[in-house]
Amino acid sequence: MADIGFSSTTVPKVIWDIQTHSRAISYAGCLTQLSSLNFFGCLDSTLLTVMAYDRFVAICYPLHYLDIMNPHFCSLLLLVSFLISILDSQLHCLMISQLSFCTNMEIPHFFCDPPQLLKLACNDTSTNKILVYFIGAIFGGIPVSGILFSYYKIVSSILRISSSGGKYKAFSTCGSHLSVVCLFYGTGLGVYLSSTVSHFPRKAARASVVYAVVTP
Repeated sequence: MADIGFSSTTVPKVIWDIQTHSRAISYAGCLTQLSSLNFFGCLDSTLLTVMAYDRFVAICYPLHYLDIMNPHFCSLLLLVSFLISILDSQLHCLMISQLSFCTNMEIPHFFCDPPQLLKLACNDTSTNKILVYFIGAIFGGIPVSGILFSYYKIVSSILRISSSGGKYKAFSTCGSHLSVVCLFYGTGLGVYLSSTVSHFPRKAARASVVYAVVTP
């Protein structure tokens, strides 16, 4: 659901723009797209963290897996992920809605991206830029740290397995998740960290295709 929602906030609009040869989007439409994109993007991020924890428990504590990852706890993890995503989405939407924009602007991106919108605002955005990266550090940095810690424990546990077959089975369990994590966070963080110093926004837009379209 998160992946479908994440790609659906951008891809249909891009296809429509190509068909109609018009790239116009209303102010309300831009805020809606921004809110939806941040919600599903953050939900993807938190779910990837939950999946990393799930694999950590499965490999490091296999005999206690069913006790720890019981349906009640899994439902709680999903609810927390959902609430965190709503908070992140509303913070971004509220921050951008406070800015003033001139009419007929061209966003050098295929969706309403917060860093690009900050560059196009008419008023001073220095505080907003700090807030964007602070939110990114909280809602992006904490999940990444959790995933790295989980995989550190997973790798340490796998290396203690004596049989090569057991090691292969454990690594294959994490393979697809780890590849998605690298694509999603590698391109996503790269685009957002480089947006402050980069003068080539269209290159960032091409990189954004990886985490917004390819990864889902």
